[in-house]
Amino acid sequence: MIAIFDYGAGNLRSVQNTLAELNCEYTLINDAAGLRAATRILLPGVGHFGQMVRALDTLGVRDALIERITAGVPFFGICLGMQALFESSEEAPEVRGLGIFAGVVRRFPMDARVPHMGWNQLEPDGRYVYFAHSYYVPENEHTAAACTYGVRFTAMLKSGSVQGVQFHPEKSSAVGLRIVQDFLEC
Repeated sequence: MIAIFDYGAGNLRSVQNTLAELNCEYTLINDAAGLRAATRILLPGVGHFGQMVRALDTLGVRDALIERITAGVPFFGICLGMQALFESSEEAPEVRGLGIFAGVVRRFPMDARVPHMGWNQLEPDGRYVYFAHSYYVPENEHTAAACTYGVRFTAMLKSGSVQGVQFHPEKSSAVGLRIVQDFLEC
């Protein structure tokens, strides 16, 4: 079962439309039982790091989500869904992330216009995708594609069955569709 996790906010409708366009059946879930039944998990996110992680904790799914990810269930985090995989964020330093990966999500430098919003190019392949964010994951050993906006940052990450994108594939036209399709086929 392909599951889209609904934590009460986020870009659910556009992700649902993307899966519908790909003719994929999916289920919206919002509890640990749904996570345990999922064979693939998508976690879309928009907004504030602290608000998202607190919502996951309020729903009581932190442990189940970490359990499923570390067990190798294919996971795809979109925007905040990718950022939540890290230990913390400068956006809400008092809130502990999921800690799947070491590191801190950073705010763009003060001289950068934020949010970084609009189309930008993935490095090294040159494809354009749509971004909307003020915080970023620094490049690391799991960076599959980078982007530059004042600083180079992780635009896509991949580690085993875990994938994440800082951009919004559901708003990135045919390129975004292909990226989601690649995840669903992995």
